[in-house]
Amino acid sequence: MNWKRAAIAAGVALPIIGLLAFGMTRDPKDIPSPLPGNPAPSVELATFAPGDEPVLVRAAGTPVRLSAMRDTVVVVNFFASWCMPCRVEHPALSAIARRYADRPVRFFGVLYNDTEANARRWIDMMGGQPYPALADPGARTAIDFGVYGVPETFFVGRDGRVASKFTGPLTEAVLTQKLDSLLAPAAPKGAE
Repeated sequence: MNWKRAAIAAGVALPIIGLLAFGMTRDPKDIPSPLPGNPAPSVELATFAPGDEPVLVRAAGTPVRLSAMRDTVVVVNFFASWCMPCRVEHPALSAIARRYADRPVRFFGVLYNDTEANARRWIDMMGGQPYPALADPGARTAIDFGVYGVPETFFVGRDGRVASKFTGPLTEAVLTQKLDSLLAPAAPKGAE
């Protein structure tokens, strides 16, 4: 009788153990996106926080059109004041935005499911932000980008196509690597 119980227990436990083992091989931050390799969504959002780096500043209310950024690498970071990982990545985003301010790179923070007043207070509390923050009423742009949560960052190449997406807090090393690869001159066709 005990061997029957053992067989039933093994029959129930083995599939569960197999499923858990399979899950352990997956990166929880790897949320697939159909955007990389495709044109970036058409975006026109108003600036609500201008930024404090003179080269990057946009006056409050100024519209930002992603389609007007050809020949420029664009970093689109979705953030919120209530997001703890956003606090972790903010210093890295700010430092790299300042470091790359004189290069053809533009950073934009897009507010996700939050109020502009909360975001302004958060930016002040974080010591400022060198790049503009954009309002996304109704999270329409977040939907167009397929944002699951914050922080999520999209890198748009000079050709206007989404080069990559990063889920979770960014580090200076990741930002530098991604930007340097997008700024590198393209290899001539046929050269390997």
